[in-house]
Amino acid sequence: MSALTGIRVVELAETVAGEYCGKLLADFGAEVIKVEAPERGSPTRAMAPLLADGPDGSALFAYLNTNKRSAVLDAASSADVVHRLIASADAVIEDRGSGWSDRHPSVVFCSITPFGNEAPAEFANAKSSNVFHAGGWGYHTPSHADPDGAPLQGPGRFLVDYEAGLDAALCVVASLFGRLHTGRGEFIDVSQHAVQVSRADCILGRFITGEVAAEGHRGDYDQAGPAAFFACADGFVYLYMTSRAHWLGVKELMGHPEWLDAFDDDWLEFSVTAEKVAAFRQGFAAWVAHLAKEAAADRAQRLGVPLVPVNDAADLHHSPQYRHRGFFQEASHPVLGGAAYPTVPYALSASPARIVSAAPSLGQDTASILATLDMARTPPAVMAPQLKPPGESRGGPLEGVRVVELTKVWAGPYAGKLLAMLGAEVIKVETAAAPEEMRAYGGTDINHAPYFLSINPEIRSVDLDIKSDEGMARLRELIARSDIVINNLRPGAMERQGLGYEQLTAIKPDIISVSIKMWGNDGPLGHQTGYAPCFAALAGLASLVGYPGGPPLGTSMRYGDSTVGAAAAYAAMVALLHRELRGAGQFVDVSAVETLSSMIGDCLLEQSLTGNRLGRNGNRHPDLCPHGCYPCRDGSWVAVAVADDAEWRALCSGLGAAALADDARYATREGRHRHAEALDAELARLTRDHDAERLARSLRLAGVAATKSATAIDVIADQRLWDRGLYRFVSDHREGQRPILGPSWRLARSPARIERGAPDLGEDTEYALREIVGAGA
Repeated sequence: MSALTGIRVVELAETVAGEYCGKLLADFGAEVIKVEAPERGSPTRAMAPLLADGPDGSALFAYLNTNKRSAVLDAASSADVVHRLIASADAVIEDRGSGWSDRHPSVVFCSITPFGNEAPAEFANAKSSNVFHAGGWGYHTPSHADPDGAPLQGPGRFLVDYEAGLDAALCVVASLFGRLHTGRGEFIDVSQHAVQVSRADCILGRFITGEVAAEGHRGDYDQAGPAAFFACADGFVYLYMTSRAHWLGVKELMGHPEWLDAFDDDWLEFSVTAEKVAAFRQGFAAWVAHLAKEAAADRAQRLGVPLVPVNDAADLHHSPQYRHRGFFQEASHPVLGGAAYPTVPYALSASPARIVSAAPSLGQDTASILATLDMARTPPAVMAPQLKPPGESRGGPLEGVRVVELTKVWAGPYAGKLLAMLGAEVIKVETAAAPEEMRAYGGTDINHAPYFLSINPEIRSVDLDIKSDEGMARLRELIARSDIVINNLRPGAMERQGLGYEQLTAIKPDIISVSIKMWGNDGPLGHQTGYAPCFAALAGLASLVGYPGGPPLGTSMRYGDSTVGAAAAYAAMVALLHRELRGAGQFVDVSAVETLSSMIGDCLLEQSLTGNRLGRNGNRHPDLCPHGCYPCRDGSWVAVAVADDAEWRALCSGLGAAALADDARYATREGRHRHAEALDAELARLTRDHDAERLARSLRLAGVAATKSATAIDVIADQRLWDRGLYRFVSDHREGQRPILGPSWRLARSPARIERGAPDLGEDTEYALREIVGAGA
């Protein structure tokens, strides 16, 4: 039985973000009833790629709506019917605050909008690229950017929508968990903008405190070193190097050529210069140029070098790793035919996600839904409640849930952070002899490291030496009194420590064990390890980002880890809700690479349906034109997206460009697409002397989707984010208070209290041993 079987969700949303949230729930078995407008249906039915005529021809709609049911209802004229439908549901997904939650206090409502429900009306028209740029990722894409080249859209068209849909699904499932125990519904307000910014907590956390200066440069998100893409015999590879160990591996990989002797073995850690980076890249490019990407990467990985092939969609469909793990699942659409659909990046041992039906035709389930509307429905109920008394009452839908965290760096701790911000008690197990790695970077000591402080608010720290018999015994007792164990240790590490899933079930039979690995826990590549930029290259994202005709450039090298953490948090919550409903725990196997592939799921389905090779297209968009990032004064940029002819005329008016409005080449959307290169050049000439922020606002007020491409300084100074509570102050052991990045969501009825900063190492050891384990300090 699927994890969410028995949960009913009404999907009122008409946006990609809302539909993706619904898809995440439906693919785990929830009954998702999609309410669509008469005649036209959801707007995504008319969005590219359109592979057949009529409302069932969109590959995007086909991807977003597997396992759902479609009911055609006019929300205005059939409001009473819609209310009755909502009254029968457990949750509702919206793309605006309808106000209907007041009439249904026991239902979980989730609203997903570009800038949150309280944003001014001028932001309602924002497109995905506007949010991407407002959130800072656009300005910093690609890494090591040419300052004369325009900032680029992220991989695919809907990265921000999928990220927001993921956070929304996490909040919905967490709130359904809380509802099982309290009977109360919730109103969740998810801002896509806040989601984008929150994914950068590790970077912005240092900037917002002033511990590292944000300079407002395109390279503010970059890391020093020679990480880059290199052409090879059959494509491209990506090399990531930051340490002495990586360097020694590269020297061996290359056969110790003499020119490498000019570099000290510790140069990556202590003496990176632009000249050294350029010299190394030139030499490495010559060495790798004649090699096949798979062979070079395999050799490098065996030497511990993070060199990976740059995969495209076709590579993923043929990947033996993806085939082994069943990431793609064959499904047949009545109009589009059979294809390999991307599924989910987390394998749940007891209740896996499955695609059991293709996207519905418009209104195909209207009659059956209306016929059963007033039939009694048994609501889901808790089988075996296990809420723990919290050490301190913080509220939130997960109050009473305990998580043991055996994680390090970013992805694993980010998962713990999200669960803590929903009210769970999250306990990080570390030891003074081997503290969490992020405690070692950038601070004055292990208790004042900016990276660690940014990612670990509201986390408890327990100092246990699990290499000793006594420490392991204490850890086992702690796990026996917990619900979830999360780890992102190297492959095999948990098993070697006696903490593999089978061993954990001997401690607590219904434990939920969440494992985060680069490739997951098995398969022909399961032994490999890497870093977030490697994940993006392997997952197919990097190959989609670049200028037309140019090499892959990838999105910001900092992108990826936090997304993997969010996916792990969601999968953990699905497993927890399944345990509440069915009484069984399970093993949750998260693949970091597959997680990033899921962020371009529509692209992967398009490739499967058409066989077309998907490549780099700069800032072009199949539905929107113009769609780009244009230069303004003082090195700033403005992101503009035009949907129709009326918006085009408004753009011309806002730029004072009557001649452009009269140009027959650009009068229609088709014409603008046909002459997009010339149009972009015209617009760049017109925007160049404007102030980016003022121009963006004047265009928004005229009805054009526009935002400044935000620098790091812009992001941390954004008053909307401060007012929303994304930035907030928590306790700090040195300064008393420090700002952090909080959750992207706002819960109206049961928000968790977020006040405690990251812990000193071992600060909660006595609490855990005395009050949880009861064994004495």
